[in-house]
Amino acid sequence: MSKFANTPQPPYYAVIFASERAKAGKGYEKMAEKMVELASEQEGFLGVESARDHELGITVSYWESLDAIKRWKEHSAHMVAQERGKKEWYKSFVLRVCKVERDSFFEM
Repeated sequence: MSKFANTPQPPYYAVIFASERAKAGKGYEKMAEKMVELASEQEGFLGVESARDHELGITVSYWESLDAIKRWKEHSAHMVAQERGKKEWYKSFVLRVCKVERDSFFEM
């Protein structure tokens, strides 16, 4: 089974969230799991890929449309997680929204 999101043929959208954690912060892992679970239930969600080392985390979520991304951004539980992230968990972060025009895969 692939660790990559099973996305459709482009075009679709990617939300890239790169973060530097402030500290280990209580509740972070549980909240991150909950957010992936909730996002996967949202209309227009296509998948997610995530990686983290001791300094940098990158999560890329894939969406059918900009409207789907907007609805997720405004989801009440996601808004709570965003605020906690700013106050407790992140030293810094950057969010980028991109339109995927082309993709290709390789698997051995």
